[in-house]
Amino acid sequence: MPLSLLQQEPAAVLQPLRFAERSVRLRSLADEDKAEVLQFLAARPLHTVFLAGFIHDNGLASPMNRGTFYAARNAQDQLEGVALIGHTTLIEARSEPAIAAFARIAQKAPDTNIILGEQEKAERFWRYYSQNGQTPRRVRRQLLLEQRWPVEARKGVNDLRLAVLDDLPVLLPLYADMVFQESGINPQEKDPEGFRSRWARRVEMGRAWVWMENQKLVFNANVICDTTDAIYLEGVYVHPQERAKGYGLRCLSQLSSHLLRSTGSLCLLVNEQNYRAQALYRAAGFKMRGYYDSIYLHQKNGERASSFLRGR
Repeated sequence: MPLSLLQQEPAAVLQPLRFAERSVRLRSLADEDKAEVLQFLAARPLHTVFLAGFIHDNGLASPMNRGTFYAARNAQDQLEGVALIGHTTLIEARSEPAIAAFARIAQKAPDTNIILGEQEKAERFWRYYSQNGQTPRRVRRQLLLEQRWPVEARKGVNDLRLAVLDDLPVLLPLYADMVFQESGINPQEKDPEGFRSRWARRVEMGRAWVWMENQKLVFNANVICDTTDAIYLEGVYVHPQERAKGYGLRCLSQLSSHLLRSTGSLCLLVNEQNYRAQALYRAAGFKMRGYYDSIYLHQKNGERASSFLRGR
């Protein structure tokens, strides 16, 4: 696949675009807008699972979102886009004016650290966002994979279970290393208390799945976003000493069968260069659904940055 603008030389990234001529109205969203927003996002549940997941977990107005939800409306007061602008910036925009408007808001936000989106939309957003010559700190290309019924039946693992708070001393170093590998930032060094509290909350919500043997983590997978239409998984891990034994495929298939009882599909993002992980997911029945870009930004105020939803 040819390189995108964001993966080429900086000069290619910085070619300016004029803002779209037709304007839209932006306003921040409140919890009374929840039903309308979720209906808007439900038109594309696979690609909006991230936004919908934040809303289901935290509502539209919550410090746990680490940002602000905005709506873009046309002259007829119809939604043309919904975005979360903040630590993790996510957009669902159905018009060029909405993309341009969200980019202008993000330019002014002091804590925009990561922009995540479908490749083509992320590039369009970035062209508006970088009007003043900004360059990304790092760009990661990822594949979006999806799994639906049926899931091939395989021998399960008796000890696959939900994590508990006592597991955090084992889990947090792994999660921090995953963040570092993607973003170049170690959250245990930059924000240890915040990082632990966010993961403690996720464990208490029943979102982390583990297989532990004598305090050794054999397998891990995390439910990051959970909606009735889609569940987004992250942090799938098999201990290096236990790889090539079929454990990853057995655990992932067992977990998929369990989770698909309550949702329409499972999805995950995998780095386009991580061929070992791609092989595992495809063996488990995941199918390619598109390309995504994670754009890591230089910090405007010297504060922390971490990787996508893991660093929430």
